[in-house]
Amino acid sequence: MRATNEHGDGAVSDAALLARVAAGDHDGFAALVHRYETRFFAVARRMLGDDADAEDAVQTALFRIYQSAAAYRDEWQGSTWLYRVLTNVCIDLWRKRRRGREASGDRSLSVGAPRADRVDVDRALARLPAEARAILLLCYVEERSYPEIARIRGISVNTVKTQLARAKRAMRRYLNEVNS
Repeated sequence: MRATNEHGDGAVSDAALLARVAAGDHDGFAALVHRYETRFFAVARRMLGDDADAEDAVQTALFRIYQSAAAYRDEWQGSTWLYRVLTNVCIDLWRKRRRGREASGDRSLSVGAPRADRVDVDRALARLPAEARAILLLCYVEERSYPEIARIRGISVNTVKTQLARAKRAMRRYLNEVNS
């Protein structure tokens, strides 16, 4: 009998795969990578605004997951723990990149080479603080609930609501400026 995952689709659960990874099972890790690499890249790309940075973040997150799978505790959904690792990596990379820009005197909000198909939403996202961007993406792209976002980010549900409201206001302000 196969354990069901958090989504009830009959596949091996994330928690079971994490337990296999913690026990040194490379096939379990490959299954986790297969399940999450595309979703992780989408989230990291939106958080960081750059394909190369997103790829680096995903690789770093997967490496950390591999190294620390034994630290996973099953009182959380597996996906919650996995997204927490990814968003922490993205926020760390974003902060490091920002410090590097500030040290070089570059205060721009550049997020990679401009592309004709880039939409204003991506530019607005780039202007948000990393934590607000993570919460906004977890809510609207990954469709996570407030309690799950709170667990992923290690904050209260009220803080999620407050930061989400601020992020949406900032996004609206920016989009109104651009479209005026």
